[in-house]
Amino acid sequence: MEDSTHLPPGEGSLVGQKLAQFRIDAKLGAGGMGVVYKATDVTLRRAVAVKVLAPNVALDPQGRARFLREARASASVTHPNIAAVYEVGEHEGRIYLALEYIEGRTLRACLAGGPMAVSEVVHVAREIASALGKAHDAGIVHRDLTPDNVMVTHDGHVKVLDFGLAKLRASGVPGAIAASDASAVSALVSQEGNLIGTPAYMSPEQ
Repeated sequence: MEDSTHLPPGEGSLVGQKLAQFRIDAKLGAGGMGVVYKATDVTLRRAVAVKVLAPNVALDPQGRARFLREARASASVTHPNIAAVYEVGEHEGRIYLALEYIEGRTLRACLAGGPMAVSEVVHVAREIASALGKAHDAGIVHRDLTPDNVMVTHDGHVKVLDFGLAKLRASGVPGAIAASDASAVSALVSQEGNLIGTPAYMSPEQ
């Protein structure tokens, strides 16, 4: 999640309000796609992270499709190192995604404290690789793996977040994304001249 003090255009803070069955408790961060809040699912009485699509993106067919693609990509994979998707929906004109709430720090915050021990680096790398391997088996390529999209819990467990730029492909593997979905995604994100990802973390050939 990209931390920011600014909200996307047209989005006022939802803190203190209710969105579907979620009570919005605090803002965690914001990015170009929307705002992420800490919330309470009042029905199941558990903490969740709720990502609300920015109004300017929700009105854009490609932005809306990308957000829904993230939800489907994330929800299609169950793995201990991938943040779980609980629900995707729309309430009073707001499109939202309810996710597992993770207590901890981003990998970027961990690195800001100085070099990590070799044993820690190996542990984090193993868990990230395990998450991505599971996603690849399901026909999903993350394409925006950065220190901001990796959370490390207080007990050292790693969670990969944010499949908003994921590339979906038909792989022939049971449970993989359908070819029709993969084609639709390619039409959205593979237009000539588009750069997909965060420049500092993109592959050299890009």
